[in-house]
Amino acid sequence: MMPFFADQYRNKTVLLTGHTGFKGSWLAYWLHQLGANVVGYSLPAPTEPSHWNLLNLPITSVVGDIRDLSKLQEIFLSYQPNIVIHMAAQALVRYSYRHPIETIETNVTGTANVLECARQTPSVRAVVIVTSDKCYENPEDGHPLKETDPMGGYDPYSMSKGAAELVTNSYRNSFFNPTQYGITHQTLVASVRAGNVIGGGDWAQDRLIPDLIKGSISGQRVTIRNPDSVRPWQHVLEPLSGYLLVGQRLLLGDTSIASGWNFGPRPNDILPVRDVVQQAQSRWSTIGYNETPSADNPHEAHLLRLDCTKAQQQLDWYPVWDMQTTITRTIDWYQAYYERNQLFTQADLETYVQQARASNLIWTQ
Repeated sequence: MMPFFADQYRNKTVLLTGHTGFKGSWLAYWLHQLGANVVGYSLPAPTEPSHWNLLNLPITSVVGDIRDLSKLQEIFLSYQPNIVIHMAAQALVRYSYRHPIETIETNVTGTANVLECARQTPSVRAVVIVTSDKCYENPEDGHPLKETDPMGGYDPYSMSKGAAELVTNSYRNSFFNPTQYGITHQTLVASVRAGNVIGGGDWAQDRLIPDLIKGSISGQRVTIRNPDSVRPWQHVLEPLSGYLLVGQRLLLGDTSIASGWNFGPRPNDILPVRDVVQQAQSRWSTIGYNETPSADNPHEAHLLRLDCTKAQQQLDWYPVWDMQTTITRTIDWYQAYYERNQLFTQADLETYVQQARASNLIWTQ
């Protein structure tokens, strides 16, 4: 692969937590392509099939719980990472209603553990904490949420992500203050937030596209809980390009990047669930669904929009694929896997970076 991101990841040791998950496996693959020495730290792959297992990457993979501070400290000490990208999380809203304490311990204490280990490890120059668009206190009044909006969250998952942001900000202010960079410390910390991410290789429960795919394969119609809910949909590679761009700038010592960042789609790609389902069905006709909204469902935000002006103006970051392309690439990935036993991960990444380069996006230079 071309030396994107100013070739900052080549030969760097990157500690990536949550590498066995959906987003983590895609990022592990991209980092490996960029020439990084990737050390993954995560629980075993959460699903079968698993994108991580299918990739069979030749990287260091450590099985461990992000809540286990002593083991995490051993990993930092053993591998001396240059940059840490923290993605390990309990990532499901409905699961968080059933397991709130596990969600809080994983997402809040786990984040604190990562930052504490980074504080104790002199080799670490950059930390990227991945949270969620649901970290905000969302009034659902139609305005896109921006980085200066207050943290919050209705459900346990959203609350835990807001709390993880507060933990990150506290550690940044207390131990990694950008005004003291190069004086009392050598580490910059940023947090990144993305919308509803889709793409090939996701088999998690209670997620729209995986549920549609599993229903298609089993011949069952899928129940759509909230067909009118509006979400900022995007292909998994979109926010990952933003995360890597933030990491690049942190590694270069750019103190202006040590803050929070939104990475979302263009405004016209913020769609209701129903529209996404219909576009997916038009690509794979065996997808079937029923709309049965229920008052018994636990609360989930009806309207969620992200304001990505900051990333556009200060990072010169922009999405590459529109929603139609995103759904097409996603559904085609699953069709290739189930019908032809092919893995389209490399093809998707190559096409994505080629189109980004054709658009002269800054991270391709």
